[in-house]
Amino acid sequence: MRTILFLTSGLLLMASLLIVAKLFSEHFPAAPNWALALGLSFWLAVTGANMWIGVSKAGYSVTEEMPILLLLFVVPAAVAVLLRWRFL
Repeated sequence: MRTILFLTSGLLLMASLLIVAKLFSEHFPAAPNWALALGLSFWLAVTGANMWIGVSKAGYSVTEEMPILLLLFVVPAAVAVLLRWRFL
């Protein structure tokens, strides 16, 4: 359940940043690029913190947490990059 919540949060974060970037892109053409870079770096930090908590507090190993980190980061990142490439 926690993985689904994190995945949904990542998708909503990327969508909201791209919507705001679209609003600013008329006056600031580089806004979608900045929004994507900011969103991806922030989301990587969040998923990294989630992995660190899983390893240090919950007792999982790094090899158990790495697929979860990849899932939680790559899916929203791929969707955001695809939306940026296709629509913005």
